[in-house]
Amino acid sequence: MNVVIGHITVKDAEKWASYRSQVPATLAPWQAELVFRGEKLAVFGGEHRHSDTVVIRFPNAEAADGWFNSAAYQALIPLRTEAAEVDLISFNEAGA
Repeated sequence: MNVVIGHITVKDAEKWASYRSQVPATLAPWQAELVFRGEKLAVFGGEHRHSDTVVIRFPNAEAADGWFNSAAYQALIPLRTEAAEVDLISFNEAGA
């Protein structure tokens, strides 16, 4: 299993809503599942500059890479950049 975690600070709520509404269609071909989307409540240790987080599960790293590099998702990156500051990180399950 592979997860992609996005740490997000929204700059333009309207553009962010447009981006978010288009992402699910880019995930479907890769058998990806939105696991969690939420706003920061508290930081118990260290620092975390972003206000929002999203977690997307993929069956494997190849699917996550395929999604990110797909024409469908790449077409959304300019809108994402205008809408928010996003750190997008891919993780493999420990032991995988």
